Amino acid sequence: MFIKDLFEISGTALIRQKMRTILTTIALSIGIASVVIIISAGKGLESMVLGALDIFSPNTLNIEVRVPGKGNSGSATSMATGVSITSLKNTDIEAIVKHPNISLAYGYLTSQQVIKYREQNKTVTVLAYGADYAKANSVKIAQGRFYNSDEENVLAQVIFLGSKISEDLFGNDTAVGKIVFVKGKSFRVVGVQEKVGASFGLDMDSAVYIPTKTMQKRFLGTDYVMGVGAYVVDMSKLETTKEDIEMLLRERHDITDPDKDDFQVTSMKEARATLETVLGGITLLLIALVCISLLVGGVGITNIMYVTVTERTFEIGLRKSLGAKSKDVLWQFLIEAMMLTSVGGIVGVLFGIIISYGIYLGANSFGIKWMFSIPFYSIILAIGFSTAVGLFFGIYPAKRAASLSPIVAIRKE
Repeated sequence: MFIKDLFEISGTALIRQKMRTILTTIALSIGIASVVIIISAGKGLESMVLGALDIFSPNTLNIEVRVPGKGNSGSATSMATGVSITSLKNTDIEAIVKHPNISLAYGYLTSQQVIKYREQNKTVTVLAYGADYAKANSVKIAQGRFYNSDEENVLAQVIFLGSKISEDLFGNDTAVGKIVFVKGKSFRVVGVQEKVGASFGLDMDSAVYIPTKTMQKRFLGTDYVMGVGAYVVDMSKLETTKEDIEMLLRERHDITDPDKDDFQVTSMKEARATLETVLGGITLLLIALVCISLLVGGVGITNIMYVTVTERTFEIGLRKSLGAKSKDVLWQFLIEAMMLTSVGGIVGVLFGIIISYGIYLGANSFGIKWMFSIPFYSIILAIGFSTAVGLFFGIYPAKRAASLSPIVAIRKE
């Protein structure tokens, strides 16, 4: 029997059982749509998280305090509330910047404070960054300028605003030159940043910047920082420079065992690679979970095809008595199973694309920088997997149909 005839017979049989075919297709399409949505969401999440690193220059080395002996889990960004490491000081920054492959370095601290302008009060994240932060990371300025090293060294009370906080406080008026109050101290606005969005969950447009030393002396009365950003001149010597800084800080902090470091040096390249690995692992895990649900759906295909064979026993016997071969019957039922799952795969891919686009629109409506991406391999994976499920789980009922004796089959009617 020709393949064309087998497809016609299989198609006719599926159309005859419309409701069963539709429900089976919908069940499979949901699982396939999930695969497409998860892969697309993984790409969107990856672009959002990795995009957060774009505010930092790839030439930046980040030196961060950590709890000694805790490894990466003890870094400043993951330390439990209340833990404070005060070993990284301004003098360390001065030593780091003397390295021949480091052109500039800046310390940083963060704090939550209330900023006031006339009758308006706003709770903001205060980013106390050294003046060289703007040079190292090419800060985009909408108004005025970033504060300079001279202002930081004299502990000037100057402030650089995120775009949203500037709009909230001053509306369409020029912010530069205005006086605002932070923790009861007056600060002169020297500039406003262009809109940059969120970075690692922090709305940078609602944050404000003040000089690190101003924060240290005017607010905290300390000389330590939470971390240091150092700008590398020659990227080909990045690893060597990183090792030099680690040795320098161990010497300055009297550390002989690297496992007891009270700091952690990370390059933006390493940070990106780590995030890519984590995000890729999460995506693969979710895909694996969805594939398990598709396998469960495959068992359903076996059940449905088994019932179909039972219902059509007489038809099978009649066809075999009229000359149809066992392999023809086998291929007929295999083709029916693959047609079901292939159509489910195509419908699922379409649903997945539509829902993924809806997620993209929704995320961007909330100001989240989400990328809409449907990798071609996700479509091939979804359709290929669904077809394979139909083939694999359709074999048993198809073989059972092919093995029926025509005389016994006709008698069962």
